[in-house]
Amino acid sequence: MEKNNFVDYIRIFCKSGAGGRGAVHFRREKFIDNGGPDGGNGGRGGHIILQGDKNMWTLLNLRYFKNVLAEAGTNGSKSNMTGADGKDIIIPVPLGTVAVDEETGDQLVEILEHGEKKILVPGGMGGKGNAFFTTAVKQAPDYAQPGEPSREVTVVLELKVLADVGLVGFPNAGKSTLLSVISAAKPKIANYAFTTLTPQLGIVSYRDKYSFCMADLPGIIEGAAEGKGLGHRFLRHIERNACLLFLIPADSADHKKEYDVLMNELEEYNPELLDKEIVVAISKSEMLDDELKEAIKNEMKITQPLIFISALANTGLQELKDALWKIISTEVE
Repeated sequence: MEKNNFVDYIRIFCKSGAGGRGAVHFRREKFIDNGGPDGGNGGRGGHIILQGDKNMWTLLNLRYFKNVLAEAGTNGSKSNMTGADGKDIIIPVPLGTVAVDEETGDQLVEILEHGEKKILVPGGMGGKGNAFFTTAVKQAPDYAQPGEPSREVTVVLELKVLADVGLVGFPNAGKSTLLSVISAAKPKIANYAFTTLTPQLGIVSYRDKYSFCMADLPGIIEGAAEGKGLGHRFLRHIERNACLLFLIPADSADHKKEYDVLMNELEEYNPELLDKEIVVAISKSEMLDDELKEAIKNEMKITQPLIFISALANTGLQELKDALWKIISTEVE
């Protein structure tokens, strides 16, 4: 997923179809002088529907669909004939897509499963024809309902990546390098901040017969919860991860401070994120001897698992995968 092809935020204008008008009509046939009312109901306006597609990883397909307009229902007619429903518009989206009303901020729809369909903007109901209003007292109603109007809403679609493990860390913590070593993913790797601008997903094999999905997310910085750096664009992607992997480089000037900043940004953005299981890994540990590793352990003083790894030397990776799998398999159960 190159950055130009990965779109995780899109804004579209949606207008559902209006309902058709009910008909006012009376049965008139040869030899039937005073036929009763037979005006049919109007058809329903077209819905705008989101449908989950497991084969999609981006909202790129919606980039050029700024206006989504559904058909109106047709009017009812004589002989109790109901008007045709307006054609629904079905929009395929990746799993993990959330639709929000731009004006109110209310969440409208969330898509989590393949094939799942949810109405984003409902079409207007068709109006009732005069036959519907016939009663023993009023046998010849000369009125019918108009159809319900269409509904208009500007929708923001956000993709929150669905992955078992979310890689969390400052820029240049080694997240992309780790993902490239333990999976088949080929994220861009370079020695400057924010090499990763969009999430990269990799499937990690475990013990020959299992696997799990890991997401290399854009690097966090202090103030991300307030929108600094990549801000909320980064943080929203970790809401769905089963567990988080904090990556702190061995050459950091203050390992504990980096850990505290990461924890604080999660809490500022959404305190519930602290309920997730967290594993902490010290990357680039090929430059550490046993004495320095012990010093870092004493410096950190954390309750979460602390594992020293080196993607370059291929050390500690199996221990890391064991720790992650223990959490993931428990979540599944």
